[in-house]
Amino acid sequence: MSLRQRLSGFRVLPGLTRKNWWIEALSGVTLLAIAVPLNIGYAQIAGLPPTAGLYALIAPGILFALFASTRQLVASPDAAAAALVASSLAGFATVGSKQYIAMALAQALIGGLLFVICAVLKLGFLANFLSEPILVGFVGGLALDILVSQLAKMLGVHVDSGAEFIERVGQLFAGLGSLSIWSLVISACSVVVLLVGRRLASVVPWALIVLIVSTIVVVLTGLDKHGVAVLGAVPAGLPALTWPSLSLLQWAQLIPSAAALTMVAMAEGLLVSRSYARRRNYPDNPNRDLLAFGVSNLAAGFTGGFTVGSSTSRTAAVDQIGSRTQLPSLVTAVGTLALVVFGTALLADIPSPAIGAIVGVAVLPLLGFRKLYEIAKRSRFEFAVGAVCFLGSLLLGPLIGILLAFVLSLINLALRASRPAVDFLSVNDVPGGSLLPLEAGDFTTAPGVVIIRFAAPLFFANASVFEESVRKAVSADRTPRLRYVVLDCEAMTDIDVTAAGTFRDLRDWIALQDVALRYSRVRPDFVPILKSVDPQCEQRTFGTNRLALEALTARGSVPDAAESDVRG
Repeated sequence: MSLRQRLSGFRVLPGLTRKNWWIEALSGVTLLAIAVPLNIGYAQIAGLPPTAGLYALIAPGILFALFASTRQLVASPDAAAAALVASSLAGFATVGSKQYIAMALAQALIGGLLFVICAVLKLGFLANFLSEPILVGFVGGLALDILVSQLAKMLGVHVDSGAEFIERVGQLFAGLGSLSIWSLVISACSVVVLLVGRRLASVVPWALIVLIVSTIVVVLTGLDKHGVAVLGAVPAGLPALTWPSLSLLQWAQLIPSAAALTMVAMAEGLLVSRSYARRRNYPDNPNRDLLAFGVSNLAAGFTGGFTVGSSTSRTAAVDQIGSRTQLPSLVTAVGTLALVVFGTALLADIPSPAIGAIVGVAVLPLLGFRKLYEIAKRSRFEFAVGAVCFLGSLLLGPLIGILLAFVLSLINLALRASRPAVDFLSVNDVPGGSLLPLEAGDFTTAPGVVIIRFAAPLFFANASVFEESVRKAVSADRTPRLRYVVLDCEAMTDIDVTAAGTFRDLRDWIALQDVALRYSRVRPDFVPILKSVDPQCEQRTFGTNRLALEALTARGSVPDAAESDVRG
């Protein structure tokens, strides 16, 4: 495809018209009110200055809005990314130090490069390896870990942000005797306003209202002198171009955590963007969205932000208002730029308990308990997978948790692939209708004929299942005796080397039983593969199962392989 052809399908802000621009602009103001307090909180979770969260809304937000195919997905640091950043960097540098900040920037740059590579190689399908139970469990464990830290902030209790989950829980309970009453009052009031307000009027930016009101209360009453922690001075100014000064070893140490962040953002981002594209009936391009994530993360690394993923809650918020374009992200970027240039003095007295309450309420839906309950009702095995991922990311850390998630995903995939459905088909009275599976224990489709449907490609993990099923059907007692085995090949798209050997041995064994092997519904692209294990397959193939039955039940003896072509 030529560059001109590629660019012909590239549209900036698709869906934006003269009729809906004002709704999109209003949605941007609402998104700004939601994003600023959350990003300040997420930057604190990541162990970074508040400006890192704000800068991540400016250049990264603009570039994602311009490059993405998705019209609604909001790209921004989220709770899971912040927790991953903190846990992965805590072992390499002191939280908040210059080296720590430089490593966070480098992490975003590596992640951006990985996103671009995935886009160029069209590797968006890799996100499919994180199933819903795995993603729910992994993010839920991170959310509970974050919630403990925010509870400490809401109560005015100090906990070591670099400690393990169990240790921090112990520190939280140990510090309850010295909690700040005023911090508790502010956080309790904030939680009530956020939860009740969301039920009464979900479009109102309650998080911004909580920040403004709580800040005014602290300033007027001087509660910062009575144990209530505040955000503190926030440097003003435009994002500056930066390059992290790190050794090659330090860059290499960041690759695993950057890869984990990339995979989580990829899985969640593509899943959410695809769901909204289908719901709102507009096209999406996963590989173009990967490129958008790539350039936005590169921008975050170069301008003092940190890793950018997708925000499901903010996407839902602007969708509810009626937004169907990326204009709200541009409005948010411009509004945040004005804030960091002219309004950072307004941020200094924001009480930390209010920030903790906002982030805590925001991560509550991410715990995923309701989704895990629904998964448990559908499948105990998948619930177990989700629960293991939940505990793994919570107790063993996000990096081990994401590795565990992939291992479980591969095990789940292997188990399903190694146990495909094997149906012995029966005749029905519907002319032209599909043949349906026989009852358990019945191996006769018609007198002298059994049709077997193997519902998967044939490879080393399921070859034994295929062989056992066919042998069982051929060896079953029946009158009259079996003369034909017909293999329905519609779902068979491949045969690997190991399975090919099994197939040839089985073919020879069937012939020794004085039974003929035939095929039906062979896909055109599967014919060359089938010929590699049975050179005469084309002379033994029928177009449909009914054609096979009509031809084979009309014959009184087993035909030779050299019989005339019986293809349907």
